[in-house]
Amino acid sequence: MGPYLRELWTRRQFAYALARANLRAQHFNTALGQLWLVLNPVLLGLVYFILVYIIGRGNRGMDFLAHLMLGLFAFRLVSTSFAQGASSVVGGGRLILNTAFPRSLLPLSSMLTCIGRFLPTLLVYAVLHGLAGLPVGWQLLWAVPVLLLLTIFATGAAMLAATAQVYFRDFSNFLPYFTRIWLYLTPVLYYADEVPEKLKSLAVINPVFSLIATLSDVVNQGQSPRASYMLWGVGWATVTLLVGSLLFISREREFAVRI
Repeated sequence: MGPYLRELWTRRQFAYALARANLRAQHFNTALGQLWLVLNPVLLGLVYFILVYIIGRGNRGMDFLAHLMLGLFAFRLVSTSFAQGASSVVGGGRLILNTAFPRSLLPLSSMLTCIGRFLPTLLVYAVLHGLAGLPVGWQLLWAVPVLLLLTIFATGAAMLAATAQVYFRDFSNFLPYFTRIWLYLTPVLYYADEVPEKLKSLAVINPVFSLIATLSDVVNQGQSPRASYMLWGVGWATVTLLVGSLLFISREREFAVRI
């Protein structure tokens, strides 16, 4: 692992360049492309808010809209990294066949692309946070480690998805349905405290439940994070990164044959 990690670090500029190329391919370098990058999740969030508002008979306000938007932005960071990671190795077939480099640079570059798409949404949320009159205090600092844990988890998930896609080509077709169900099981369209007692196990078995619930607590509610949620978040992020990276590295020599 030592030589592999050193080679990975030596070629880090390759991952940055590939991520920038992917962003340019998605029209990130144009004004309209950047506008749509933000408008797409915002419009999706407004649709969800209207549905929840109607179902809740009008008892949701701006504070819930801020919770929904923040949760949706954070969840999309994970779900898009899963989807982009799944296509990273299969889509980079020519590079794999013609160039010698650590293959994990491919899912890592896809993760950098997802981060580049996520960062502009934070500016949108900051405006919404102010309009909703939500608290601004030292608890906001907890958002940094929570988002870091989400990024670590997403990186491991991207490597798992990249490996699975090589061996099961229908995996990408299954992903949209999986991520939609995953969204409904995550406290984005509702608060974590609204989960019925018999479904509290979701906080344990859903890898991002505790982290997104904590993000809402510290940012929207101005509360300190719950110790149990933070412990579960650290555990899921660490295990997913270790399992995903080790599985990917152990199988990457077969990728040239499989693709």
